[in-house]
Amino acid sequence: MNNDPVENLIEDYKKYAEENGLKLNPDKKIIEVLIKKLLENEEKYGEKYCPCRFITGDCEKDKKKICPCVFMDSEIKKQGHCHCSLFVK
Repeated sequence: MNNDPVENLIEDYKKYAEENGLKLNPDKKIIEVLIKKLLENEEKYGEKYCPCRFITGDCEKDKKKICPCVFMDSEIKKQGHCHCSLFVK
């Protein structure tokens, strides 16, 4: 691992995608923006909440919005990508 948290998280999500029959969005710019937002959410809220989800501050309700969120599978089946387009079929 290198010292760049963005690149490290991209690698982590690539591994996750491979292990789960998915891919990361092929657009590197989109990936970098989303990863930066995930890291911002982690710094602000203490968790890597999906940047496309509204965070209420209720830890129990927001738990399902931690990336990869619980909505991802159904969104990918329905539209071919998760809501924020981090993961694709």
